[in-house]
Amino acid sequence: MSARTELLGYRDEGDGVIARLRGPDSREESCEVAYVAGCDGVRSSVRETMGTGFAGGTYRHLFYVADVEASGPAIGGELNADLEEADFLAVFPLAGKGRVRLIGTVRDERADRAETLTFDDVSRRIIENLKVDVKTLNWFSTYHVHHRVTQHFRKGRAFLCGDAAHVHSPAGGQGMNTGIGDAINLAWKLKEVLAGQAPDALLDSYEQERIAFARRLVQTTDRVFMLATAEGKLAEIIRTRVVPIVFPALTSLEFFREYLFRTVSQVTINYRNCALNEGRAGDVHGGDRLPWVMVEGLDNYDSVNAMVWQVHVYGGAGGAVRSWCRQHGLPLHEFAWRRQYGEAGFARDALYLIRPDSYVALADQSGSADILQRYFAQRGIRIEQADGARQAAAQRG
Repeated sequence: MSARTELLGYRDEGDGVIARLRGPDSREESCEVAYVAGCDGVRSSVRETMGTGFAGGTYRHLFYVADVEASGPAIGGELNADLEEADFLAVFPLAGKGRVRLIGTVRDERADRAETLTFDDVSRRIIENLKVDVKTLNWFSTYHVHHRVTQHFRKGRAFLCGDAAHVHSPAGGQGMNTGIGDAINLAWKLKEVLAGQAPDALLDSYEQERIAFARRLVQTTDRVFMLATAEGKLAEIIRTRVVPIVFPALTSLEFFREYLFRTVSQVTINYRNCALNEGRAGDVHGGDRLPWVMVEGLDNYDSVNAMVWQVHVYGGAGGAVRSWCRQHGLPLHEFAWRRQYGEAGFARDALYLIRPDSYVALADQSGSADILQRYFAQRGIRIEQADGARQAAAQRG
């Protein structure tokens, strides 16, 4: 659908969807499709047509974002934040010398005139508090932020992704990653169903896997943002006395930096309690993201670029597994055992079935071919009719 084409609404026919579109020339037309995915933001027309709730609220604060070229102590390639006052201000480094993005809030009378607020109205604080000398203003905009999660990510043949399903404060920088995670999770499942490789029931796992994380993320970012902007003596002491001492001390610790990276990058998200995933071998559970390991220049993630079902064995696979994978066109990747694999949590000679989105669907210590057969049969997922990508990946494996 063209970026200039607007979805006005849709009608779920049970076996398909009739979508109403308005083109760039303002002409309206109907389009028949199998499914519709609403990636159309906070004011989603798909969500409105679904009739699902969007519980939450809107922050009183007015947010602003500005891309500038500047100099000063805060322009050094690192994230800087000002927590001295009730309003929030952060400086994010961009590519290019002296280029940064400023994200801040206002909540006094200026917040009531978003349409007329200019960079001049907020620049004094930026200059005085963070000693930022702005040379060039490239872009400035204001917006209000919501903290909401829709009641359902799926209803019939309609789905919601990204801001249409969940919105939250910029605290933690999780918005784009979360939307991309939604899209990847839904896309491979839609592909399997549309190709006739899996039943429509596979799509139910999209909401099951993504909605719990969205709810937790909105709650977490809301707490962080409210702490950063709360008024009162106690809140001021925490921001100005406790955080400047405790946070730098924590970031000096390698394990905390690793935790922070894994949290912000969202590689710690797992779907362990979802029906699509099962088993455990070593420290790796079904539903975990495949642990990344580099051994002697061999990256175990090279194989997942194909985005197909595949089997990993760290050590050696049994003859029955090799035969089953070959018969069903399922790529099998065997990695000669090294201690690094054990340190990453893998069990030697165990079987790990990897989903197209690089999550572990099945972890089995026995390394049995029978459990592979049972996994696919129980979920109605067909592997026999492998597509070209699967065949190519199988040959590489």
